Amino acid sequence: MPLLPPALRAFLVRIPFLVPVVRFLRRGPLARDRNLLITLIVLTLALGGLAAGVSPEWFSPALMIPITLVGGLQLRLASLVKLLCAVAVSLVYVAVVLGVEHIGPGLLATFGFTAALAALMARTREKLGVQGLRGDAMLLELRDRLKSQSDLPALPKGWGSKVVLKQAGGSSFGGDFLVSIREGDMLELALVDVSGKGVDAGTRALMLSGTFGGLLGSVADFLPACNAYLHRQRESEGFVTAVHVRLNLATGEYAITSAGHPPVVKFEAGAGTWRVSTAKGVVLGVVPDLHCEFDRGMLRKGDALMLYTDGLIEQPGRDIDAGLDRLLGEAERLVPSGFRDGARNLVTSMSAGHNDDCALVLIWRP
Repeated sequence: MPLLPPALRAFLVRIPFLVPVVRFLRRGPLARDRNLLITLIVLTLALGGLAAGVSPEWFSPALMIPITLVGGLQLRLASLVKLLCAVAVSLVYVAVVLGVEHIGPGLLATFGFTAALAALMARTREKLGVQGLRGDAMLLELRDRLKSQSDLPALPKGWGSKVVLKQAGGSSFGGDFLVSIREGDMLELALVDVSGKGVDAGTRALMLSGTFGGLLGSVADFLPACNAYLHRQRESEGFVTAVHVRLNLATGEYAITSAGHPPVVKFEAGAGTWRVSTAKGVVLGVVPDLHCEFDRGMLRKGDALMLYTDGLIEQPGRDIDAGLDRLLGEAERLVPSGFRDGARNLVTSMSAGHNDDCALVLIWRP
């Protein structure tokens, strides 16, 4: 009834015998589910009657398959069971009137598979507490928020940046994410790597990105605060590594802290070489009190900082140091061509031959 125009609804409620019907259809929090169930059952029984009484070619019993799928997408599991009972009654009626040959084993197998799929969808939605395809929409929204959070803030003139995220298996979710914030001339960013890869690590990364994003810029000691949060969690779902950079965009001064993360590397334009940062610390959540060794320095004209995750340097059967040397060798090619254009090529080259989440963050002074 809510779908009817107000004028028609007002007219119908004036008819005496329709008043209790209208009240029944609008009563209770599950009115939408009940009304849809009634509609689908009526369609199912009508389809069975028309197939048996008019023509099974024009009103094929196979048309009950999309009705069942609609029930799986929209109805509660208890209501879906009632719909499936109506489908079974219609099929039996058609078989009795027209003969068993009109309901062959192929059609029955298709109905059985469709019913099982619909029940699985209804059960999953009931656990999530959502209707229809809202669960997929929620995941898409979370994915978009995670991607938008991984975008660096706009930097002032005289600075450049590039972020490349590549998830395992081409998934939209992964265990590597970036959080950043800029307040005036102060830029803070943290690159985080959750153990695992692809969708398996993506759910935990979604949760932690919100937590770490709230802590960034709100506490003086970012990584110790993240460590305290993870250490309080009862479940142990693998490890988390992170690197935090605080950069003054006016002077170029920076401070790096790391917690079990691959070392940041700095390109020094004066010497034309890449230098490995000395910042290091324990993986997050392992010890109650995290003590990090800082690395401080200054970015001058032509210098650059490169942050990355272990997916770029770890390969089965190879040493991590060898992977780091290869990364620095590939990074040498970025200098003549420019950091912005070559960052994605660097990730593609380093991740070739293995399937893992990869992330690369470059900040430089042109």
